[in-house]
Amino acid sequence: MISTHRLLAIVAQALLVTTALAAPPSPGGAPPHVVHIVADDLGWKDVGFNGCADIKTPHLDKLAATGLKLSQFYVQPMCTPTRAALMTGRYPFRYGLQTAVIPSVAAYGLDTSEWLLPQALKEAGYKTAIIGKWHLGHADKKYWPRQRGFDYQYGPLIGELDYFTHEEHGVLDWYRDNVPVKEEGYTTTLLGKDAEKLIETHDAATPLYLYLAFNAPHTPYQAPKEYIDRYAHIAEPTRRTYAGMVSCLDDEIGRVVAALDKKGIRDNTLIIFHSDNGGTSNPMFAGVMADMSKVKIPCDNGPYRDGKGSLLEGGTRVPAFLNWPRAIKPGVSDSLIHAVDLYPTIAANAGASTAKCKPLDGVAFNFKDTAGRSEIIYNIEPFRAAIRQGDYKLIWKAMLPSSPPELYNIVQDPGEKTNIAAQHPDKVAAMQERLNALAKEAAKPLFMVEQMKVIMKNMQGAPALPWEDGFSAETP
Repeated sequence: MISTHRLLAIVAQALLVTTALAAPPSPGGAPPHVVHIVADDLGWKDVGFNGCADIKTPHLDKLAATGLKLSQFYVQPMCTPTRAALMTGRYPFRYGLQTAVIPSVAAYGLDTSEWLLPQALKEAGYKTAIIGKWHLGHADKKYWPRQRGFDYQYGPLIGELDYFTHEEHGVLDWYRDNVPVKEEGYTTTLLGKDAEKLIETHDAATPLYLYLAFNAPHTPYQAPKEYIDRYAHIAEPTRRTYAGMVSCLDDEIGRVVAALDKKGIRDNTLIIFHSDNGGTSNPMFAGVMADMSKVKIPCDNGPYRDGKGSLLEGGTRVPAFLNWPRAIKPGVSDSLIHAVDLYPTIAANAGASTAKCKPLDGVAFNFKDTAGRSEIIYNIEPFRAAIRQGDYKLIWKAMLPSSPPELYNIVQDPGEKTNIAAQHPDKVAAMQERLNALAKEAAKPLFMVEQMKVIMKNMQGAPALPWEDGFSAETP
């Protein structure tokens, strides 16, 4: 039975989408080209436009200064969940991708019954391309980008790979249009050059959606020597390499912008930039290709606590901006925006229908005040959840030994230093009730289901699983 909260959300979303699509797709009526750039594990303060002093990002800084900087842009705390949210406009707890990332040995992927953003844009006449990291399913081709609405694909299907060999644990993860390709070059540069070529050869009369998902600056920390040499003044070696990775990322974004200018389509191109989660601070979330326990993690999330994998602000609030010369005036927006909001916003401006989507969690926002939501769901998992309503954020951990709920006034205390739950018991109770209602609607995390299957099958003498999904019907 559908909950009252969910029913109201469905009705509200239907009204929002109907209203958004009743308006012209964009100023002047012509649908924009869209270049959606996602960095990987980039720290909030590792870009100049957020105050970084030791890493130079002039191309990103110029785009942020001439566009709309989003000071409260939220994503999921890890890679796969964020990418799923972008492609579906729905929180990943709806379809089981809320926990961790899809491991290289896993057989599952993003539910094929979800209607993805590139599918909606294709139906609206867009040419769609993904250049870069996918990480939404690789074991079966039904999960691959070309099968999910992208006309063109280039790059890794998983994403944690050696930057020079394009391999993970000796296995090549580098494809063009479903076909493995072995080529030389640094991944960030290869992705930038391929995006440049795509733009140069694109028919400007056809709207383009380019999802440019760099794997930088994710581990392993590797950069070309010339980029590392730019930062000889940084004493810490891992930070020096990381700085080189970010600079190369910035240069390749500059290459893409120059290609848009040369093509004559820059004025009507919406550029979206953000990271997929906060910068890594805990070695446990630094990847599987190397032992990071003895490495000084180089990311800087500025004033925000913790990082990747955490429900604290450092894991979920990321550097972000929008830039569209024809339609967006320079400025800063403090409005709450979540990654799920990009799907309906892009669709509305592209004139694309969302009728085939399951009920969206995303809210279409405009580019003047970007007001759209008062609530952010950080995540819903069996062992933890977090929600923000207005100025207040609640983190609720259900693991044993139990810990008290954490309530923060994020506006007054963005660093989440003072837990004020004891002073606001009614607010805590109401927010817990909301989280509990959403948890009842949540799908079981596929990561946990798959791990349970592996554990059970590897137990000596264990019988075959008596149920298909690895959990009994009584398991909460």
